[in-house]
Amino acid sequence: KKADAGIAVSGATDAARAAADLVLLAPGLSVIVDAIKGARVTFERMKSYSIYRIAETIRVILFMTASIVIFNFYPVTAIMIIILAFLNDLPILAIAYDRTRVDAKPVKWNMGEVMSISTVLGILGVISSFGIFYIAEEYMHFSEPVVQSFIFLKLAVAGHLTIFITRTEDRFWRRPHPAPVLLWAAALTKVLATLFVVYGWFVAPIGWKYALLVWGYAIAWFVINDFVKIWTYRLLRKDKVIA
Repeated sequence: KKADAGIAVSGATDAARAAADLVLLAPGLSVIVDAIKGARVTFERMKSYSIYRIAETIRVILFMTASIVIFNFYPVTAIMIIILAFLNDLPILAIAYDRTRVDAKPVKWNMGEVMSISTVLGILGVISSFGIFYIAEEYMHFSEPVVQSFIFLKLAVAGHLTIFITRTEDRFWRRPHPAPVLLWAAALTKVLATLFVVYGWFVAPIGWKYALLVWGYAIAWFVINDFVKIWTYRLLRKDKVIA
C-alpha cells in the first residue's frame, strides 16, 4: 500500500502548515527523532506499570482470598486496605516521570510476556506474604491484630519495591537508574507505612524491632524476585541474552 503525507518544515507559511499532515516546529529532522524517543519512553513506562499492576493484583487478591478461605483469617482490616490504596497512589503517579531505556528498534506489546512476568512475580508475592503470616502467627505466636500489622507493613514495603523490579528488564541496580521523584515517592510512602505500625496509628503497634524485621524480610524477597525476573525473561527469550 502507498500513502502520501505532506510535511511542512519549520518556518513554512500558514497555508503550507494547514495543508500538511505533519508540521516540524524546529529546524532539521531532530524533532522527529525526539518524538520517536519520547514515544518509546512512554511505551516503557506503560509496560512497567502494567506488569506492576497485574503482579500486585495477583499478589493481594490471591493472598487475601486464600487466607480467608483456607485459614479463615482476614490478613488486613478495612482501614488497612484504605491506607494501602492511599500509599500506593504516590509511587504509581511517579512512574510517569521515571527514567527508562530507549529501545533502538521499534517496540510493540507482547502481552504473553507481560502476563508471564506479572504472574510469576504475583505468585512469588503470595508465597512471601504467607511466609510472613507463618512467622508472625505460628513462630512468634502474636495476636491477630499484630499479625495483621505485620502483613500490612509487608504488603506496603514489598509492593513499592516491586516497582523497582518491573521498571526494567535488567538487574534492578543497572542503568537507567530510577528518577529521584520515584525514589522519594516510594521512600516517603514506605516510611509512612512503617510509622503507622510502629506507633499504632489505626493499626496494632509492633515497635521498631519487628518493623525492621519485616523490612529485612521484604528486601530479601525483593532480591529473590529480581533474580527470578531475569531467569523468566531468559526463559521467554531464548534467543536474547539478558545480563
